[in-house]
Amino acid sequence: MEKMTIKEIENVFLQGDAPAEFIELCRHDSRKSVQTILRRYERAQKERERLHAMYAYERAAAEAGRTIVAGVDEAGRGPLAGPVAVAAVILPQECHLPRLNDSKKLSAAVREALYDEIVNAAISYHVTLIDAETIDRMNILQATRMGMYEAIDALSPTPDEVLIDAVELPKLTMPSNSIIKGDAKSASIAAASILAEVTRDHLMEQYDTEYPNYGFAKHKGYGTQEHIDAIRKYGVCPIHRKSFEPIRSMLNNI
Repeated sequence: MEKMTIKEIENVFLQGDAPAEFIELCRHDSRKSVQTILRRYERAQKERERLHAMYAYERAAAEAGRTIVAGVDEAGRGPLAGPVAVAAVILPQECHLPRLNDSKKLSAAVREALYDEIVNAAISYHVTLIDAETIDRMNILQATRMGMYEAIDALSPTPDEVLIDAVELPKLTMPSNSIIKGDAKSASIAAASILAEVTRDHLMEQYDTEYPNYGFAKHKGYGTQEHIDAIRKYGVCPIHRKSFEPIRSMLNNI
């Protein structure tokens, strides 16, 4: 090992899975550069294992003969303003997307980067937006379900199986699996969560220029104290959900 240069050791790790004996020798190498390379390799291996585990549901579907799998998720069920965004996406089998995870666990910058990677890699994807007026008329769960059906219906090819984050979709004509915390367990659902969140965030930033009094670019419509104070001061605007508290009570007290 002492005879190998840092570059030669690095090249061994770059080849892929390094032999266990070689890794053990590296652990006992006194050179700091070797330890840095080893830590970087072990982090990358851990990430590969995590991503491999996120395709467990997709692999199970493929083993049952259902190779075209769609993931579905939403963003924006809880805010007081703006639409709920619903995304459906079909990824190639075992598509390698480093850092792919539940969108809520990622920084905005990582979500933006992954959004582009997902769009470029996807076999098919679609994002549906359900506006505040429709949410008020239907309620948020039914509006979300409607968006999910629309997003799935827009995919081409038609998926053989659909993986959904938590929500049940009984009207689907193909097999489906509703997975609690699915955006952290399924690569396809995680990809959909990122497409939905980034699309919605961009739209809320546009709304911020139309309705600058509310701070939509900052809180994205969620019920922060700043947002609620702005509603009390300026009233509701066209993208506010009038059926959501505390807006409903505010309007009833006018």
